Order: sequence, then structure tokens, then C-alpha cells
Amino acid sequence: MTKHFYITTTLPYVNADPHIGFALEIIQADVLARFHKLMDDQVIFNTGTDEHGQKIYQKALEQSLDPKEYCDIYAAKFENLKNALNLSYTNFIRTTDEQHIKAAQKFWLICKENGDIYKKLYKIKYCVGCELEKTDSELENGHCLLHPNLELEIREEENYFFKFSKYQDSLLKFYEKNPDFVIPESRFNEIKSFVKNGLEDFSISRLKEKMPWGIDVPGDPKHVMYVWFDALINYISTIDWPEDMKEFEEYWPVVQFAGKDQVRQQAAMWQSMLMSAKISGSKQIFIHGFMTIDGQKISKSLGNVINPIEVVEKYGTDALRYYLLAKIHPTEDSDFSWEKFKESYNADLANGLGNLVARVAKLAEKIELHGINKNLQIHENVPTLLKDYKFNEILDYIWSVELRKLDQEINEVQPWKIEDQEKLKEFLGEIISNILDLAYNLQPFLPETAEKIIKQFTAEKIIFQKPLFPRI
Repeated sequence: MTKHFYITTTLPYVNADPHIGFALEIIQADVLARFHKLMDDQVIFNTGTDEHGQKIYQKALEQSLDPKEYCDIYAAKFENLKNALNLSYTNFIRTTDEQHIKAAQKFWLICKENGDIYKKLYKIKYCVGCELEKTDSELENGHCLLHPNLELEIREEENYFFKFSKYQDSLLKFYEKNPDFVIPESRFNEIKSFVKNGLEDFSISRLKEKMPWGIDVPGDPKHVMYVWFDALINYISTIDWPEDMKEFEEYWPVVQFAGKDQVRQQAAMWQSMLMSAKISGSKQIFIHGFMTIDGQKISKSLGNVINPIEVVEKYGTDALRYYLLAKIHPTEDSDFSWEKFKESYNADLANGLGNLVARVAKLAEKIELHGINKNLQIHENVPTLLKDYKFNEILDYIWSVELRKLDQEINEVQPWKIEDQEKLKEFLGEIISNILDLAYNLQPFLPETAEKIIKQFTAEKIIFQKPLFPRI
């Protein structure tokens, strides 16, 4: 029976160019999507762009552009990541898409019918950088911890609110029933503690006269939806909720990828919204750490952004994929430096995998060896470690165990000294068989490199080719 698997990233906000922090998230998600395709699952892999809210409106005004024109320019930059990072996503949703707007308005009406939306006057401390209100405990010296260079706004206005407080017990019961709901455990404990401490209803609209860039609240032309309420609904609108319930029910629930600054929104706010709409919760949420440069968080507001496309243009797609998957810890903050990047490129890719493939191909070509056709298998370690999102441990195993073993075998046997052609063919055949298995297991991680290796060693005649990773 065919299995259906649905995975999504968060939708990056289109107020700046793509940066390497989002590249980490979408490459991690791509590995999981590719693995499930390798297992013959039917996969929907969703990403896209979050395009409403005050930050977008302000940026568009600064550039004298209509907000939609501004979003079109920046959404295209995120779509360019598909080729640059060799991504396998199936859905790219924009929150300005007509289908999404209709779904968001339908979702609003359901929550309202279920008694979870009401109007009130309120005053808050608001961080434009987060698009979230902030409590005093979330501030340091009167500033947001994530955006210390932005002044908080004090807002007082009539807004619609969502009854978040109503779902405290339901959320806690849901967490108890699903002990692996948030990975890693430290982030799960964080959200459980947040919910246990009590929930406050949150604003889900803005006055149109002050901030017109958003989805109209159904039945009230004076208000637009709050950007977070609208954006979260993309996870169901992208799989045709509520238009095609057959597809929705085949693929829902979803595995979500998000950064550690999104735990509250994804694991509590969104789950309570789903409860209000009588939709089952997400399947699991994987939370990755932040990437830093010289110990500082990579941040659009701090201006220390690395553009992943520039890295790819210089060093190649799989070089970046390898570094982000092998050298960046999946769940903890990790530092990026060009020195570390180049060091791992030369040691692991150029001198490691690339050199192994080149040495064997050269010997095989010399004796006119034919390629090998065999049933390739996923190593048992891969699904086990991937279940816990341990991308780095899988690649460490492949390099430090499998690849090292092949290198040692070649160095010990010294096949270039074997004069008996049949013995040499037999030895190289075994090595090539193992290289093909290694490449097959690398497919979700380094798809372009894996494809080249498989094509080279299953060809009718094995030919030496240019290095997979020229030394830097």
C-alpha cells in the first residue's frame, strides 16, 4: 500500500534576500523528502513565502513599490533556491495566492462559528521585527531579545482576538499523548512550560486604515488578518484545504521544520488554531538551532547575512549541502566560518570522496572494466538516525566508517601493483560495488554527486572523469 508523506518548512518572510539560515532548514527538509521518495512514498514537500504584515508594507513603501510588486520580486529570489540548492519540493505557496486567501477566510469563519474569535480594545508592546506582542519577561532593557536594535511600539486599538487561553488543557493533553511531538526534547520542554504557565488570548487582526496590507477579515472591511494567523494556514491551504478534502485527508498531518524562534507559533498557537477548526494537530515539529557567524546570530537586521546562492556559485551545490548537513549540528546553535568550510571541503570532499572515486575510476578505465548493475540498499543506520533528524551522524558514519574502510582497503592491497588482470577485476568489482552502495545512501544528502557516481560506475564502460570536488 502506498504511503503518503507530507513535510513543510516555515515560510520565510520576504523582507530581505534568502540567507544561509533558511538554506539550512530547507536542505534538512529536502533530505527527509528525498529519503521518503527513495522509499517509494508519495511525497508532498511544501515551502513558499510569507508576504503580509507591517514589515512588508514598510519595506514596499521605502522602495516606492506596491506591496504585491515588492513581494513578487522577493518571492522570485526564494524560488531561485530550488535550482541553486537542488531542492525537490513539490509545492511553493505564496500567502498572496488566491487559493490561500480563500482558505484563510474560511478558516477564520470556522473559528468564529466555534466561538473562538472576539473583538476587544487592547494596549501592547509590539516588536515589528517579530510581528509579535512582547511581555516584560521577553524583554531586556526594554528591547526584544531577538531584535535589540528595534524600538518597541506601544499600540492601543480595537482588534479581533483568538481564544488561545481556552486551549491550555487541550494542548497539554495533546503533548502528553504525543511524546515525540517536538524534537529536540529541550524545545518540547520549553513549549510545555510556556503553556503550563497560562495562555493569553492573542490579537489576530489589524485596523486596515493603519496597516492595509493583509487578507480582509470576512464580514468586517475595517480589519485585515494578523500576519501570523494568516501565514500558519498555508500548511493546510497548500494541500487544497478546504477545496479538495480527499487529497487533504491523504496527506495530513504534516511534519514541520522550523527554527528555535518559532516554537511558540508552530507548537502552540498553530495547534490551538487547528483545534478550534476541528482539524487534527501536526504530526511532528523539528526545531533546528540558529547558525552564527563569529558567534553572532545570522540576522537580516544585523546585516551579517551569507547568501547561499553565492556559496553555490563559488563551490557548488553539494559542497554547501554537505557542510550544512555534516558540520552544522541539527538542533544546537553552530558557527559558520569560511575557514571551517574550506577545510571540510578539501578534507572530506576533495581528498575524501572525490579522491576515492577518481582513484578507482582511473584503475577501472585502465583495464576496460564494465560497470556493475546491482540492487542497491539503504544502510540500516540511515532510517534509524534520520528518524531522529541526526543528519550529521549519518554523514559522519558514511565518511568515518564506510569511506575510510574503502580507502584503507585500497591502500593495503595496492591494486595498481596487481599484475593478474582477473584478480584486479575481482578486487575493483568489490570496491565499486561498495562505492555504489555508499552513493545510493548519499542520494538524499548529496543528490547530484550520488547521481554522478552511480552513472559513472554502472555505465557500460567505466571512464575516468574530472574530479567531483576540485581542491580549493
